[in-house]
Amino acid sequence: MPQFNINVIIENKPTIRDPEGEVIMRDLMVKNGYTQIKGVRTAKLLKIVVEASSSQEAKQIVSKMCDELRIYNPVVSICSIEETGA
Repeated sequence: MPQFNINVIIENKPTIRDPEGEVIMRDLMVKNGYTQIKGVRTAKLLKIVVEASSSQEAKQIVSKMCDELRIYNPVVSICSIEETGA
């Protein structure tokens, strides 16, 4: 059975503060002269290898897993699932 590389990106919803992103922007970028940077948002990335008959099935398996295992909090987070190829 083929294997598929699936990325799961978990990030705060746009209306939720991102203290980690704010610190990265303020303390690392702006204080070191990168004044062109106007915003930073952080996210978590899970790289998952899935055996499935198709890319669509692999994404469905990962989506179901994320929901059932509460990998993210749907109240404050957005979860994006994408197949990345090889």
